[in-house]
Amino acid sequence: MNDAHLTNGTTDVELLSFRLADQEYSVDIMSVREIRGWTRATPLPHAPAHVRGVINLRGTVLPVVDLSTRLGMSPVEGDARNVIIVVQVGTQSAGLLVDAVSDILALPRSELQPPPELAADAAHSFIEALTIIDGRMLRVLDLAAVLPDAAAEAA
Repeated sequence: MNDAHLTNGTTDVELLSFRLADQEYSVDIMSVREIRGWTRATPLPHAPAHVRGVINLRGTVLPVVDLSTRLGMSPVEGDARNVIIVVQVGTQSAGLLVDAVSDILALPRSELQPPPELAADAAHSFIEALTIIDGRMLRVLDLAAVLPDAAAEAA
């Protein structure tokens, strides 16, 4: 997925929005395979800090990424209130551990704006676009940037 994936074109885009701490993020709903309740992950030795471990998803070993840690924030606690959003980019699948799912939004691509260029801020390289919904800033994640290291290192 390149940076222009969501911001080009005139058709509507559907986003799944979710919360991490007090911030709102979203992903393209076409990448979402399912939303499941919190499942404790089996830790893997030498996995990066943002990889919680793996879970068994109907016979498939699925890496679980603590999205909060991946974006440089405090880790998600991991309890019954949390959810795992199962996403797929190309052939890679992973579970994203988030605080809670908020909504499904449909909006014109023209309302998505590219993020400002900020030097050396790694978290911003994960943001594909920004939009304002009901006065709230919503960040659209670039899953291709978020997942590769986590999925490859956890496998």
